[in-house]
Amino acid sequence: MRRENQSSVSEFLLLGLPIQPEQQGVFFTLFLGMYLTTVLGNLLILLLIRLDSRLHTPMYFFLSHLAFSDVFFSSVTVPKMLVNMQTQDQSIPYAGCIAQMYFFLLFVCLDNFLLAVMAYDRYVAICQPLHYTTIMREGLCVLLVAGSWFFSCVHALLHTLLLSRLMKRENESSVSEFLLLGLPILPEHQGIFFALFLGMYLTTVLGTLLIILLIRLDPHLHTPMYFFLSHLALTDVSFSSVTIPKMLMNMQTHQQSIPYAGCISQMYFFILFGCLDNFLLAVMAYDRYVAICQPLHYTTVMRQELCISLVAVSWFFCCIHALLHSLLLVQLSFCAENTIPNFFCDLPALLKMSCSDISINELVIFTEGGMLFILPLSSILGSYVRIGTVVLRVPSTKRLFKAFSTCGSHLLVVSLYYGTLAGAYFFSSLWDSSDKYMIASVIYAVVTPMLNPFIYSLRNRDIKQALEIFVFRANFLK
Repeated sequence: MRRENQSSVSEFLLLGLPIQPEQQGVFFTLFLGMYLTTVLGNLLILLLIRLDSRLHTPMYFFLSHLAFSDVFFSSVTVPKMLVNMQTQDQSIPYAGCIAQMYFFLLFVCLDNFLLAVMAYDRYVAICQPLHYTTIMREGLCVLLVAGSWFFSCVHALLHTLLLSRLMKRENESSVSEFLLLGLPILPEHQGIFFALFLGMYLTTVLGTLLIILLIRLDPHLHTPMYFFLSHLALTDVSFSSVTIPKMLMNMQTHQQSIPYAGCISQMYFFILFGCLDNFLLAVMAYDRYVAICQPLHYTTVMRQELCISLVAVSWFFCCIHALLHSLLLVQLSFCAENTIPNFFCDLPALLKMSCSDISINELVIFTEGGMLFILPLSSILGSYVRIGTVVLRVPSTKRLFKAFSTCGSHLLVVSLYYGTLAGAYFFSSLWDSSDKYMIASVIYAVVTPMLNPFIYSLRNRDIKQALEIFVFRANFLK
């Protein structure tokens, strides 16, 4: 159990800068001017890089992300400071303080990584100029930026969670660990199910990594559709890795405990990658809509900058979505009950165990969470309604076959994803047994990511051709 009866404040006071009252107006104008210069200057850089095709190089690609990061880095602290100087109200709520610290750490770390990436880019440009275009290719640039975002999010989340545990608001004791009951498997069947889930996990990892490898190696697959598919594959393998390795370890060691910070982190990444799947499926539906309904404008609409922006925005909103629910959860207390009737730390199960008021958590789930679920789903349905309207306007067997071959894989994945998601979270309240809820969770968290590579590889002619070429080259090298 955690230490009991520790009081903690619900808000903090920011003393601000040591400025005399008569000088407040001058310094307010000075800092406002500096902030507007920062924002407008960096936004101008972003605009110029986007509009001038001569600046579509790795160096300026990294510079645009650095300018984007600098805008948000300044926006984390300066607006609040300016408001405090004008209103003389120096307080900041508990949640606001934690959120401000998270984004401050995130963008400081991101600046650090991006400066290192830019230094590597300059090294290659100067020391290996003849190999610059082959080394600093598009895939590597995107990977370096995505890696910077990922590790910066993890860094900021780690420190935020550790600090949040010290800043609990209520005078109640709370558990230091949780117990994951796992799946309802008889002891004599443990070995069989362990081998089954290990095989499913390895299939998911190897299948998705093979798809990513094929997309990276085959130049014919360097298109927006496969760019989004590679990110979806990366999300699927990360989504499975959040829960399955811990479940397998528990099945082998019979050690069902998970630390408080580990449980919150697992929930954070489960929400993050679940949300990212949701957004990427919507982005892919938009890509299919443009390809079928506006084929002549496809290359100009789905240009590289837009594709990267759509993926980056998906990551950004999903990080905020997962962080919001994590921060709201860490403010709750768990008095005595610490048993989770599932094989991973699920948000609904954790809320049911809390002895605090969860009305705010439920409100955020139904409003913010509902919007992030409904908007992507609506865009997917809208895209396919539009696609169906265009295809059926002049019906022909060839056109129907082309549309189905283009959208069939995506439609199957969408149906599988939203079908299992609805079964796990929306219809679970209708079931009279927690075992049925766990079965739905297994399908959603384990089976769906495993099936996605098969759906895309077996129903996609380009992927099969790339696989045949890859196997031929591998045999030829032998």
